[in-house]
Amino acid sequence: MMRTALATTALLLLFGAAQAQTSTCAASATEKKLAGAAKSSFLKKCETDTCETQAAEKKLAGAAKDSFTKKCVTDAATTTCDAAAKEKKLAGAAKNSFTKKCVTDAGGAVS
Repeated sequence: MMRTALATTALLLLFGAAQAQTSTCAASATEKKLAGAAKSSFLKKCETDTCETQAAEKKLAGAAKDSFTKKCVTDAATTTCDAAAKEKKLAGAAKNSFTKKCVTDAGGAVS
């Protein structure tokens, strides 16, 4: 029971961090008036850098750092892509297809 509570808390914290980094990176891209490939590249680098910083703050190294960074980037990409799908008013299979491609293009792993 305690393990489940701790795992849930950790996931909520991670999701909150992913949300914050996504909005910060997106705001920076908008501020710089980036679009298209330049925006995608900027967002990917920004999210990766933010995730690596978080991993360093948690003093993670080796496989734990790699795993954390990969999940963090994927979560950030998923959040961004879900928002884009919502903006485009996509639903069902179209939304799933769009989100999957968007996350893959952003450098995240699709689960």
